[in-house]
Amino acid sequence: MILYHNPRCTKSREALKLLEEREVDVEVIRYLDAPLDEAALREVAGKLGMSPRDMMRVKEVTYKELSLKDADDDALFTAMAENPVLMERPILVNGDRAVIGRPPEQVLDIL
Repeated sequence: MILYHNPRCTKSREALKLLEEREVDVEVIRYLDAPLDEAALREVAGKLGMSPRDMMRVKEVTYKELSLKDADDDALFTAMAENPVLMERPILVNGDRAVIGRPPEQVLDIL
């Protein structure tokens, strides 16, 4: 399993703690330090069963600065790849399934 994690985010830290308490073997990727490329983002979106906009932090200043409100999916994936702060967090990937940990307990749904 892979957890896309931002250690500065309370929800992300809570999700990681839940997994650690259950002794889940998870690879933690600090996606701000190691951003996903467009192909990886598309793969995660598919596993989430979501559009790129649904997996974005639309209230981020960067979202507004880049005028992404009316952008198409290709532009959204490009924006997330270039600005990883736009990606919602945390995201847990388990095989062919993924979930956004908001609330953090949702990560337990795909164990």
